[in-house]
Amino acid sequence: MKSEIAKEPAVPNLTQDQITKITEAVFMHSVDENISCDVIFVFGGTHSGHWTRTISAYKKGVGKQIVVTGRCSWASLQRGIENQVPESHVIRQHLIEAGIPSEVIFVETKSVNTLENVLFAKEVFDFSKTRSVLMVCKSHAAGRQFRTLKKHLHPDIAYMPALFDTVYKNVEINRQNWANTEIGRSRVYGEYLRICKYGDRGDIETLEERLRI
Repeated sequence: MKSEIAKEPAVPNLTQDQITKITEAVFMHSVDENISCDVIFVFGGTHSGHWTRTISAYKKGVGKQIVVTGRCSWASLQRGIENQVPESHVIRQHLIEAGIPSEVIFVETKSVNTLENVLFAKEVFDFSKTRSVLMVCKSHAAGRQFRTLKKHLHPDIAYMPALFDTVYKNVEINRQNWANTEIGRSRVYGEYLRICKYGDRGDIETLEERLRI
């Protein structure tokens, strides 16, 4: 599932109702970490949120096992700047340095996109008895990544988001403010287009209600 849609596509004029519906499709609500789950699933990436949110959740006893994914991004491969060390190894190292035992961390190192994060994770961890997952991911990628997990793991699993916001061009993008800036609107609208396209292709769970834009 390479990035066939630009990270920052042109955005049409959006009504407030359309903004609300895009928000619901793209974002999720982060859960209270005073819960418990079977597995903490960490999507690949280089943002510090990938490990800080995981460390916080583990130390609060949210989950006893951690699945960390990611070789590098598809964009990095396209630009020929793939890191020698897989993203998942960097994340794991931060987890270990924070005192998390290496034996509870399961790592996959081949994936270059969200679909592969999930598919290749199944090669290193048995999800057959998993019924609850804390998913660690960027807030504006949560809707797409949630739908990827739902499509490819056990249908009875409950997913609980542990989200972190990101900054692009010195602008933080989150559920509340994304529509207020050009970069926020473009990044989030791109995510909405990916949810639609990948759902149509069968890579992720389909978005039932589409906007007419």
